Amino acid sequence: MEHYDWNDGWLFTPTFDPAIVRPECPELALEPVRIPHTVKTLPYNYCNENDYQRLCGYRREFFAPKEWQGRTVLLTFDAVAHDATVFCNGRRVFHHGCGYTAFTVDLTEALRLGEKNVLAVRCDSREDLNIPPFGGQIDYLTYGGIYRAVSLDVKEPAYLRDIFIEAQAEGDFRIYTSTVGETVGCTLQAEIRSPAGSRALYDGELSLPIVGTLNGVHPWSIDHPFLYTLTVRLIRPGTGGLPDRVLDEKSTRFGFRTIQFVAGGLYLNGQRVEVRGLNRHQSYPYQGYAMPDSIQQLDAHILKKQLGCNAVRTSHYPQSPAFLDACDELGLLVFLEMPGWQYIGDESWKAQALQNCREMVCQCRNHPSVFLWGVRVNASADDEAFYKRTNEAVHRLDPTRPTAGVHIRRKDQLLEDVYAYNDHSYAGRGPGCENRANVTPDIRKGYLISEFGGQQFPAKAFDDEPHRLVQALHHAAVLNDAIAQPGVAGALGWCMADYNTHKEFGSGDRICYHGVLDMFRNPKLSAAVYASQKTPRSPSDIVLEVSSSMALGDHPGGFAGACWVFTNAESVRLYRGNDFIAEFTPDRRGRFAALPHPPIEVQDFVGSLLEKYEGLDPVAAPQVAAILNEMRRDALTLSPLSRARLLSLRLGWNDLLRMYYKYIGVLGSPSSVYRFEAVWHGRAVRTVVKEPVQSVRLECTVLNPLLTDGPTWDCAAVSLRAIDQNGNLLPYCGEAVQLSVEGPVKILGPSVVPLRGGMAGTYLATTGEAGRAVLHCKMEGALDTEAALTVRKRG
Repeated sequence: MEHYDWNDGWLFTPTFDPAIVRPECPELALEPVRIPHTVKTLPYNYCNENDYQRLCGYRREFFAPKEWQGRTVLLTFDAVAHDATVFCNGRRVFHHGCGYTAFTVDLTEALRLGEKNVLAVRCDSREDLNIPPFGGQIDYLTYGGIYRAVSLDVKEPAYLRDIFIEAQAEGDFRIYTSTVGETVGCTLQAEIRSPAGSRALYDGELSLPIVGTLNGVHPWSIDHPFLYTLTVRLIRPGTGGLPDRVLDEKSTRFGFRTIQFVAGGLYLNGQRVEVRGLNRHQSYPYQGYAMPDSIQQLDAHILKKQLGCNAVRTSHYPQSPAFLDACDELGLLVFLEMPGWQYIGDESWKAQALQNCREMVCQCRNHPSVFLWGVRVNASADDEAFYKRTNEAVHRLDPTRPTAGVHIRRKDQLLEDVYAYNDHSYAGRGPGCENRANVTPDIRKGYLISEFGGQQFPAKAFDDEPHRLVQALHHAAVLNDAIAQPGVAGALGWCMADYNTHKEFGSGDRICYHGVLDMFRNPKLSAAVYASQKTPRSPSDIVLEVSSSMALGDHPGGFAGACWVFTNAESVRLYRGNDFIAEFTPDRRGRFAALPHPPIEVQDFVGSLLEKYEGLDPVAAPQVAAILNEMRRDALTLSPLSRARLLSLRLGWNDLLRMYYKYIGVLGSPSSVYRFEAVWHGRAVRTVVKEPVQSVRLECTVLNPLLTDGPTWDCAAVSLRAIDQNGNLLPYCGEAVQLSVEGPVKILGPSVVPLRGGMAGTYLATTGEAGRAVLHCKMEGALDTEAALTVRKRG
């Protein structure tokens, strides 16, 4: 058994020419590339989807040693977008018609041993292909290229094709294997290994599933994602005194866990889980899909650790194995969906879609994080015959998980186990989600809100403050009402990050600004809605995000707008200068009472200051303070009750206005300094200060500063933010940042990037060498900054 990473040494042509498959093709100008690769890098916005829709070619020359005689040579592509035809030495050896699943090519018969061989891939990324997700209009770009890793395995003529383990929370398991080649007389060995050690389970015939129970297992859960490793060996017993021979060995990680999705919700290991998460696209600025494993894994870390999500939907296609690996490790539930978007094609199209379902399940069913199979094309119409086939195929291949189909209509035909519904009904008032009984045709089955928000209220990072706040409260309202409604398993917001899209969608610049993060994964205000729902275990877990800059000029007429605090602290204290104003706690009976940590609306900006500085008595002071806070909220308008109260207090309008100017403020009045403190276990553990900007600083953060070149090139994600002297984001800073690097990395995308909403980013790709690298950043009006990273070379 030999394994080779095949991600270097490739040549690329943007226009496919049949000459690329020949042993020699000097007439073609070929570009050296490393995998993962995109057929066309795109600008951040105002890109053109036609640029990546092309028929292109990849080529790799390699030497096949004579020692491979009598062995099986398998070449695996983790993903090629979207239609791939593979040639070896001019011979067509394989075709694959899905851009989101892996495929393996048997090169054995086409090889020339002891000679140079030529492998070529005809890659078709045109969107008129008769395969999913194509055929209609699509609200996301599909890109093109060999965008996931490639590997070569040299095996014996008989080998293990697949292993699958069904493992329940109590320790019961069933192991299935499939083999290729002549295996008469062969036996299997199987063992399960945990961090505490390994245990042999089976040594015998390979004809039956291996059934057993492992005592004392630790179940996989979202809080304790305990992983085990299954290793299966195919053995040919020795004869004539010769030792046994291991023909093949295959390992997979898995978890012991039990999933039940019923009318009452999702139960994991018998415990109900309130699903709270986001939808994710696997695309990135410039590179589209072509990013290495570390960047895919980083998204899982952001979802779980930064945003506090416990679930993600892979809209609208299977995503990177590396992403799923990270979800397994972190305890992030995954709703894995078949490729497609609204459109159902002809019988050939459906046959490919069914094959996509089979590949999705077979390639991902050992991941314990996967809790739901999406076996219906997102938002498509009913098609009973087609969807009976997808459900049956998936249940046959994996009887341990429920199926779902994402619907956009009420009372669609329900062939799946769960009615997943894209609920975009909330418009800022009224219920945040529809009544479950009005939507699903069968209330005895599970129900999940698979999408909400997004298109109903997109928000750019550079939108004004009230707009950004409305988007955040939109997410809070739907999450709250999904929790409050019995029988709703939870809700997945649309979506994790902004993404490039087709000209028919987005904001005219081919970006859908639907994300709670921007495309570089910088957080918008709405990200704090999710992050603040985490249960804190230490002071570092406390979230404190204040919606307002406290700048009056950001609001119509200069009248201060609403101020909300998104936090998981027990309370929030507000100070004006050094004066304590008030302490606020979450309203457990208000609009967001069902959330674990309701956002807090700050409504008192006066406190006891009137007693301290105006000499008002303890009875009159709070009444006048309430009137001032009402005037702040309602742009100087007084209710009849407040007018009557003024008369009883014998307070004149001019006196009231003077105090309003002093304690609330209008345009032109002296600015105040506000301090917000998050209180946890009785003490302030996090502070946010809002005051006029005195200085601007460029913050540069490398999210993954330790890179490893191998088995593919690696990549660092860099966040750039303009902040003030207190660390607050400056959302209207749009300066350009000049980037330069030294060391074994290169910049992906432009070397000059504008801040959008005070934020930007870049990616630094390894170049095949090891060493220390430094990113230098320059911005007008701020001191230069830099960030260091380390590149290791595998092997």
